[in-house]
Amino acid sequence: MNAPAPVEDFLDERKSLACVHCGLCLSSCPTYLETGNENLSPRGRIYLMRALKAGRLELTEDTVKPIDLCLGCRACEVACPSGVQYGALLEQTRDHIEHRHQRGFFQRILRRFVIEEIFPVGWRMRLAVLPAIALKKLGLDRLLPAFLRKNVDLLPKEIHFRALPSHSAAREPRKGRVAFIKGCVMPVLFQGTNRASIDLLTSAGYDVTVPEGQGCCGALFAHSGRLDRARECARRNIAAFEKTNPDLIIINAAGCGSTLKEYGHLLEGDPAWHDRARQFSAKVRDLVEVLPSARPASAPTVKVTYHDACHLAHAQRITASPRTLLKNTPGVEFIELPESDVCCGSAGSYNLTEPAMAERLQTRKINNIVKTGAEIVVTTNPGCLLQIQAGLNAARASHIRAMHIADFLAERASAHGP
Repeated sequence: MNAPAPVEDFLDERKSLACVHCGLCLSSCPTYLETGNENLSPRGRIYLMRALKAGRLELTEDTVKPIDLCLGCRACEVACPSGVQYGALLEQTRDHIEHRHQRGFFQRILRRFVIEEIFPVGWRMRLAVLPAIALKKLGLDRLLPAFLRKNVDLLPKEIHFRALPSHSAAREPRKGRVAFIKGCVMPVLFQGTNRASIDLLTSAGYDVTVPEGQGCCGALFAHSGRLDRARECARRNIAAFEKTNPDLIIINAAGCGSTLKEYGHLLEGDPAWHDRARQFSAKVRDLVEVLPSARPASAPTVKVTYHDACHLAHAQRITASPRTLLKNTPGVEFIELPESDVCCGSAGSYNLTEPAMAERLQTRKINNIVKTGAEIVVTTNPGCLLQIQAGLNAARASHIRAMHIADFLAERASAHGP
């Protein structure tokens, strides 16, 4: 039988050949840790990617599934001694798959309609979640079918829609002027977190502007293989933020931050936008990178642990700053979380498209959190917050609070005064 004919040259050969298949990434890969299956490891997936490019394998359910099951957490990049740019390879492969592989009806509806047409658009997101949150508040969500109930469990019990101020003045001494990215999911499910973030920034001495015309950062599209849509988002945001010319651009969602910092890579083939993208990305900072630390307190009053959001720890390589902020917050006893940098199973929309594996990783994460004896688990990404809180509720550990670091720091500042 003849081998399939070679397909489109979608994969960067130089980047794929950087993988020497040493296996040092295996212990960092969540899906490999859970299954021990080489096809579900970074080097196994790179084998599949290269085989698809060479035409040795065809696009079928069996060859696509290992790629779908990748969380895109990029923990393998941190572990890799060869500097393999796995995230870029994954995006290229998923883009190829989404344009040439016919998915089943349910997955098409979920990916093309729910994730791509509802999540990134604020008013559509509000319309979609309001009925679900109403059912949750009334306790009627228990009447829903199991697969719907699990998705509703991820939502908070309350949401707030009061718009953010377009400008907030710094408190003295003034440090500079920043522009704030409000996100697409954050204003719907975590508007209070956005407000807390702006309050922390003004307290730290920054004038904060929330530019008009901004939209989805493109992470949902980039991670799911719709690079054309991700590039549209990037161009829109670059144009919106260029009008304000801030010193820095601040984001409080780790998954969005990694995409914003990689706009130069995303638009590297676009001569009209590449330099503008690099200039934009050079200004992007996660909230934890700019907030000052408080002085340590003498007596701890609350036990706190910290979950590393994948795209802050692995894609952006930021692990020390959030821990320093927490350890230096008055009244905190910090407890390190076992496997803190192993994905919780949220991974953007992964807990919707791959619920079985997401639940396994969620359980693993919750067991580790409970073992710490912490009263609060802090993280830096909205998806992680929803996934962890839902897992704590399911494990009857709702006495442990899951909090965004902005909410936690704002609450502690209020409790201890100026």
